[in-house]
Amino acid sequence: MAQRRTGFFHDEKCLWHFGKPFALFFPVGGWVQPPNASGFCESPDSKRRLKSLMDVSGLTSVLDVRSAPMLAREDLARVHTAAYLDRFAELSAKDGGDLGFETTIGPGGYDIARVSAGLAAEAVDAVVRGELRNAYSLSRPPGHHCLADSGMGFCLLANGALAIERAIARHKLSRVAVIDWDVHHGNGTEAIFYERPDVLTISLHQERCFPLETGAAKDRGRGRGEGYNINVPLLPGGGHQSYVDAMELIVLMALERYRPELIVVACGYDASVVDPLARMMAHSETYRYLMQATLDAAADLCNGRVVVMHEGGYSEAYVPFCGHALIEAMAGHRTEVVDPNLDYARKQQPNDDFQKLQRRLLEEMAQEL
Repeated sequence: MAQRRTGFFHDEKCLWHFGKPFALFFPVGGWVQPPNASGFCESPDSKRRLKSLMDVSGLTSVLDVRSAPMLAREDLARVHTAAYLDRFAELSAKDGGDLGFETTIGPGGYDIARVSAGLAAEAVDAVVRGELRNAYSLSRPPGHHCLADSGMGFCLLANGALAIERAIARHKLSRVAVIDWDVHHGNGTEAIFYERPDVLTISLHQERCFPLETGAAKDRGRGRGEGYNINVPLLPGGGHQSYVDAMELIVLMALERYRPELIVVACGYDASVVDPLARMMAHSETYRYLMQATLDAAADLCNGRVVVMHEGGYSEAYVPFCGHALIEAMAGHRTEVVDPNLDYARKQQPNDDFQKLQRRLLEEMAQEL
């Protein structure tokens, strides 16, 4: 049998999604002037530049590159209400519109979102079937904020939850772990699985960044799902070491206790040192570390089954370097790419007193689990 490779799921259609104009994350109108460029805050350019860097560096050549069909309505209905899907399809067939919380689409947005969800679902399916060692889905629009009945935070369909639900139905999985290291709280994924023990949801996020009202450490699940939701709110500015400490003190221990059959990663790059929508000061080697730590855990727990789904990240110049480092870790392949921002980012890290404070807070969280 040929050696299993890392899969990379991508479709150009996903980069054609657009919504109404924003200046940064402010809706254009009133006193807010239109921006100079594309006018859509959740820009396709960070993803396109990531793929381009992979192509030029030679990283793409060692991957198993695939696309996927749109996710079927019956699979969408495993998570989303019929009313939401009907409204989404109706707006998409006309001129587009608002799907909730300033999350907008243009014409045809429904089918593009279904392709994005389809990439995630096929990536999971291929890994669970054993065709691929692990897989990365360049899904766009993203999914981890999306609720069952509403879009939110640029997310139109709950890509990760949809992929997990289909895999549970097809492959009879009983324990799936989600690690969400997007800088914003993975509130949609949390809400969908909040009362269930078959999906462990873990979110590492900047405290009270977005959404403001979710993501507290005390929110541990409800009913049969109590104890199967873990929030790790991090102090703004925590930098690389805060993610190392969070993984070592909380995430890896939780995975060891849960022993999942599959690990799904909601991977946002908006914790980076130059991202405009957060202040966590991470860098490309942070993402390489997060990925390698997850892969090492998965090798012991679930035969290496890891699927990564692209979420946020709004620095078009820097997302490619963070994503490239992460995918290098997945593929076990280093290229000649050098992060031009790494030395600067390392100089911006917080001082020892701050790091000690953050570690103490994480130790207290760990004791509560």
